[in-house]
Amino acid sequence: MMKRMLSYKSQQRMVICVALFFLYSPFFMSRMAAQAVLDIIKEHPAFASCNYNVYPDSVSENLTPAPMGKHPFYISHYGRHGSRYISNRTGYDTPYKMMQRAEVVHELTTTGRKVLDEMELIMADAESRWGDLTSLGRKQHLGIAQRMFQRFPEVFADSAHICAISTVVPRCMASMTTAMIALARLNPKLNITMESSKRNQWYMNYQDPLLRKNFMTPKAEEAYNAYTASRMGNSRLMELVFKNPDIVKEIVDEEYYNYYLMKMGLFPLNTHLNENTYLMNIFSTEELYRMWEIDNVYWYIRLGACKLNGGNQPYIQRHLLRQIIADADSCIRLGRPGAHLRFGHDTVLLPLVCLIGVNGYDLETDDFDELEKRGWWSSSVFPMGANLQFIFYRSDPSDQDVLFKVLLNEEEAKLPLRPVSGPYYRWADFRRYCLKKIDRYERSLQKKQ
Repeated sequence: MMKRMLSYKSQQRMVICVALFFLYSPFFMSRMAAQAVLDIIKEHPAFASCNYNVYPDSVSENLTPAPMGKHPFYISHYGRHGSRYISNRTGYDTPYKMMQRAEVVHELTTTGRKVLDEMELIMADAESRWGDLTSLGRKQHLGIAQRMFQRFPEVFADSAHICAISTVVPRCMASMTTAMIALARLNPKLNITMESSKRNQWYMNYQDPLLRKNFMTPKAEEAYNAYTASRMGNSRLMELVFKNPDIVKEIVDEEYYNYYLMKMGLFPLNTHLNENTYLMNIFSTEELYRMWEIDNVYWYIRLGACKLNGGNQPYIQRHLLRQIIADADSCIRLGRPGAHLRFGHDTVLLPLVCLIGVNGYDLETDDFDELEKRGWWSSSVFPMGANLQFIFYRSDPSDQDVLFKVLLNEEEAKLPLRPVSGPYYRWADFRRYCLKKIDRYERSLQKKQ
């Protein structure tokens, strides 16, 4: 399994139906005008690496004005840490050790030797920095915090209380600290509190052991292996790097080597070596695209509502969603502005987005070819520095008709609910929808016990 893991009577009526589908489909978003994934990768190769994708350099400057009389007063946020070094050396060691063995038997071409040199440079740079936040990661959170302040100054006025929480992982704590320093510089009067404690892990980084253990069911594994079978290998790369590819296959696993070397070429885009693109440039756009297909399907099975494993993986983050709702309810009762800013991980953010149904990421299917067509692109959800922001609006503290909108990576998003106008929804509608959904799932668990 591990190997394969790398391994719709008249013409007029039909036109009308198609038009209506796109108009009301939760997946429409901006997809009709969006580039195909292959074209995105051609322009931004890092997109191919899914959760290793680099946060976008720019975001939309114009946001939809709030309904008349409504003003932002509270922000609830969950963000992934910024760009980091690879968490451990395993991903680098896999192709590197294969290259070392080939060098010993003099099977590297001139290009192969250059590839090995570049691998050693990347590994040396990452040594003793495994998982550390990079300078780019700090820059990302600095920019996100500054834009949040500039877009919603009412939330950060005077001595507003900003409650910042991170998981206990150093890169998350560093991301939180960077963002809070940025906000403090913009308004020194802010009442900022920061916390990083195992006490909050039950919702900040909860990984349901049952769901996590059983995501790759036999049915899902069979479908995954069938999907990836034609996408794993790369005979062109083998011929480029090794003198006698047929011989070195005894010491080099073509599928592992191809997959991990692409990862090794793309990951440095998150570090100060982001201009050192030799490894990345030996791969074609089509080869990077195949890797994206493999990874995107894997993440859908693992954290999306995939029918092949019951479609329940997003419920991994039900505790976080309950906490977000509880915190918001509490702050809505207050008469002053404020924010809850949480800093964590990709494996939390993606299922949270899927559980809520942001931009149609609650898609349920057993057809992996549907993912790209219908816009289920994990790379768009959880790049390094990814974030989900809930922006709350009201006319004054006595206003009970609280509205909110969601920003996914700072772009206005859609929810599976009827909006009040544009991207604005009633908090009461969202709250009811989510709690009913979670309750229904938890009742199903009790019946099984």
